Amino acid sequence: MADFYELIGVSRSASAEEIKKAYRKRARELHPDANPDNPEAEAQFKEVSRAYQVLADDKQRARYDQFGEAGVGGASGGGGSADDLFGGGLGDIFETFFGGNGSPFGGGGRQRGPAGPPRGQDVEVIADIEFAQAVFGDQIDVEMKLPVRCGTCDGSGAAENTEPVTCSECSGSGQVQRVRQSLLGQMVTASPCTRCGGLGEVIATPCGTCRGEGRVTEDTSYKVDVPGGVDTGSTLRLTRRGAAGPRKGPNGDLYVHLRVAPDERFVRDGDDLITEVPVSIAQAALGTSLTLETLDGAEDLVVPHGTQPGREFVLRQRGVPHLQGRGRGDLIARVRVDVPTKLSDKEVDLLTKLADGRDERVGNGKDGIFSRIKSAFT
Repeated sequence: MADFYELIGVSRSASAEEIKKAYRKRARELHPDANPDNPEAEAQFKEVSRAYQVLADDKQRARYDQFGEAGVGGASGGGGSADDLFGGGLGDIFETFFGGNGSPFGGGGRQRGPAGPPRGQDVEVIADIEFAQAVFGDQIDVEMKLPVRCGTCDGSGAAENTEPVTCSECSGSGQVQRVRQSLLGQMVTASPCTRCGGLGEVIATPCGTCRGEGRVTEDTSYKVDVPGGVDTGSTLRLTRRGAAGPRKGPNGDLYVHLRVAPDERFVRDGDDLITEVPVSIAQAALGTSLTLETLDGAEDLVVPHGTQPGREFVLRQRGVPHLQGRGRGDLIARVRVDVPTKLSDKEVDLLTKLADGRDERVGNGKDGIFSRIKSAFT
């Protein structure tokens, strides 16, 4: 999907009022009333509506600015379609902004037809991935049970050689109008037809497989592209990969929440990776050259003499790829000096001589240095 700011036609520093003003203009241009029989304009209209939904909310806008669409994939909770944003048909957007009958183009607006089959539910799943998959990205299989379109009736809900029939209660409009008296005079209200559920059609002979629902629950698997740089808590949105709607209703969306397995070698700090490099006392004091395992392969690491515990060596561009933007974080190799817990007599003697030569006091009392050190490690 295109950048949300580009869809609306504003810069990333635009104020909330500028975003709202630009959105109204784009919505007028792309509204189906202004573009009859133009499915491309309607698709763009929905994309612009989704973009405005995110950018009009300060919290969602901040997440989008930081993580892109992956950061707001599950934010709307309703899939982000134009119908979801305004609770009804596409014309409701203009009732929200401009009032009136839902059309800014005069002529009293178009008369609403049946609402149509309802949209399927959004579905959320958790996918466990390995550390390297999160860093470099991968294609994974996501499996779940989902309502899918019935293969027997192709989602119509009607038995073989039969078809849905027009609802006699609402005459196919999907709505029932009622007139009632009020202090202001007669008021006409419209509500979904209870007999056909607002679909305008009823199933006289239900399909034996789905019992008129038009969908059945099956084991379903999708291949999901995981971008490099994701982390635990990242959410991927797969448009129209959720539950099928009843009786050929559109699918909901699928939200894949990622859970990354820990790695025994690396700890992640944002887009940087931290790893410990164990060295002995002698190696830290005299210096050494080590082979350091990275996610990109083995690399040589020179530890100079006199290296202190906790010293860090930074390997540029060996960390996690930036989820939004180019480049990668760094790999930080942190030195850990391992002190031996068991010493032979010879090793005790050598360390004692070293301490004497540096005029360093070791041991803690009157029994003699050698015997105290020896007893501590035996």
